[in-house]
Amino acid sequence: MKLLTKELQKKLPGYNEVRGEPVAVAKFFTPWSNWTWYAAEYDPATRTFWGLVDGFEKEYGSFSLAELESLRGPYGLQVERDRLFTPTPMQELDR
Repeated sequence: MKLLTKELQKKLPGYNEVRGEPVAVAKFFTPWSNWTWYAAEYDPATRTFWGLVDGFEKEYGSFSLAELESLRGPYGLQVERDRLFTPTPMQELDR
């Protein structure tokens, strides 16, 4: 599965373009664990997202597309994109 399609990239604002409350536009997850990444911004030059990471704890920060693409779980499982995810304000996801 392609994690970042051209269509999705067009929907993601660039770094520091968001004014007001950030909105998660994409959700990535590991099907073999409880890690989830919510992307609200994307920098195509560095292939880096900014958003909310829900792993050992919830925290805001940046994460790279290359890292998500390189992660492998049991039996070769890979990070997936939630195709049914609806854009959601970050504040709602941080509860």
